[in-house]
Amino acid sequence: MDILHLVDRLEELFNESRPIPLTHNVIVDEDRILEIIDQMRISIPEEVKKAQQVIAQRDRMLAQAQEEANRTITLAKQKSEEFVTRDAIVQAAQSRAEQVMIQARADTEAMRREADDYILNSLSTLESELTRLLNQARNGIAKLNAERQRAVQVELGSDIHEEQ
Repeated sequence: MDILHLVDRLEELFNESRPIPLTHNVIVDEDRILEIIDQMRISIPEEVKKAQQVIAQRDRMLAQAQEEANRTITLAKQKSEEFVTRDAIVQAAQSRAEQVMIQARADTEAMRREADDYILNSLSTLESELTRLLNQARNGIAKLNAERQRAVQVELGSDIHEEQ
């Protein structure tokens, strides 16, 4: 289940809850909120799996880039060997082969950096989303606990007034 859907359900539960008169507090169905929190705990590993898929995709891209670099290097070597027979062209061919190899390495490194940047960005986004959701859950729990304590104090206070 999508984590954002669960957050929407949590918000919906909050919006459906009954307000306590003359306060900013509401009464929330404990079983329903705990069920949503349990589902969130189950969903988070799915988000981590998605991040792992992104990493696997990056590794495939790197392997493809390496394969392309190897093909380019092999092609460069073959071309340079063909030119070896010609004295005047030998130096130019070797120079070009080196340039191709340098370019292939630079392209591979650029692709690797881009893939790493993409993964870092994806994981950072996931981390911030998970942190935000965790903070929302913690704030909700803290608020519910505070409301529960206030309700108990209100009940105790009304019991004391009734006895007098």
